[in-house]
Amino acid sequence: MEEYQQLAKGLSVGIIMDGNGRWAKQRGLPRTAGHKKGAEVFRDIVRYCNDLGMSSVTFYAFSTENWARPTEEVESIMRLFGNYLTMAYDYKKENNRLVFLGDRSRLSKSLQDKMNDLEEKTKNNTGMFLNIAVNYGGRQEILRAAQTLAQRVKDGQLEPQDITQELFEDCLYTRGQKDPDFILRPSGEMRLSNFMLWQASYSEFISMDVLWPDFRREDLDRALQEFQKRSRRFGGL
Repeated sequence: MEEYQQLAKGLSVGIIMDGNGRWAKQRGLPRTAGHKKGAEVFRDIVRYCNDLGMSSVTFYAFSTENWARPTEEVESIMRLFGNYLTMAYDYKKENNRLVFLGDRSRLSKSLQDKMNDLEEKTKNNTGMFLNIAVNYGGRQEILRAAQTLAQRVKDGQLEPQDITQELFEDCLYTRGQKDPDFILRPSGEMRLSNFMLWQASYSEFISMDVLWPDFRREDLDRALQEFQKRSRRFGGL
């Protein structure tokens, strides 16, 4: 593991957990079985990212567009999410700072309470930022930040010319965090799907031909090796 700790230390990574439904379909199982298996993989990869010493990792769990899926599937995802918050996450042992990205207003009150409680309990932890994007959309996040700043201008708290990139970023869900060094998408798809549109402006994109329920620590190792081959110029030479 030491080799990969050297590659991963201090990195910020975004992960689009894709392919649960296709994994289940290939096996003649209901889509809910794919999400259950994907949740198990999620838990293991969280621990591995923590062990590798990453500064932050953001998992795309449920988008603002995912509400259009069948009710049974949505309810299954929310149950898995709630179970994780209740039983699987040991905030004292892991030492992560847990942050939830997205609009919580559409979630159940019990889920909102659990999310608020864990954010409060982990805010002084010193380890990796563990961001979980639930009812999240990159466009919605940018719009929310713009509305926040527009309200401050309306209230006379600042002038339009006072708005800087830093001030705008302070209104994002990821305020105070490093932008992702790379975005990883298993399943072979090659699109962001409305994920971290502002933060990913200079992120490397890595697509892997493996469905999320089949994703293993070795696959993350391969992604780290691929990232190290990239030449990041940030618009320069």
